[in-house]
Amino acid sequence: MRPYSQFLDQLRTAGLRPTRQRLALAKLLFGGEDRHVTAEILHDEAQRANVRVSLATVYNTLHQFTDVGLLREIAADASKAYFDTNTTKHHHFYLADQGMLMDIPGDEINVDNLPTAPEGTKVDSIDVVIRVSNN
Repeated sequence: MRPYSQFLDQLRTAGLRPTRQRLALAKLLFGGEDRHVTAEILHDEAQRANVRVSLATVYNTLHQFTDVGLLREIAADASKAYFDTNTTKHHHFYLADQGMLMDIPGDEINVDNLPTAPEGTKVDSIDVVIRVSNN
C-alpha cells in the first residue's frame, strides 16, 4: 500500500481534492490515535516533518476538513480553536492550566431540561466542555 493511499481515499470520499499539502496534513492528523490540535500545533508538526505549509494554509485546511466532517471544531478557549479527529458524539474536559482537551464519553453526561429550540429548528447535538484547573 502506498504511504498516502488511505488519506487519498479519505479526502476524495469527503469531496476534497487531494493536494500535496492536504495529504501531508491529513497524514499528520489521522496517521495515529484520535487527538486534539490547534492550527499552531499542527503547523509546528508540519515544520518538523519538513512539510512546507503556511500557518494560513493550515487554518484553511483545518476548516475545510471540519466543513466536510473529517474534524470537529471545539471552542474550549476564547483565544484559540481546537480541532478533534474524533467526530463521534462526545464531550470534553478542558485542562485550562495545560491548554489541552480530554475526551469524555458521550454517554457519561446527561443534559436535562433543554429549552425549546427556536421555531423551525431542532437540536442536532450538545457539546459540553468542562473547564478544570489545578487551583
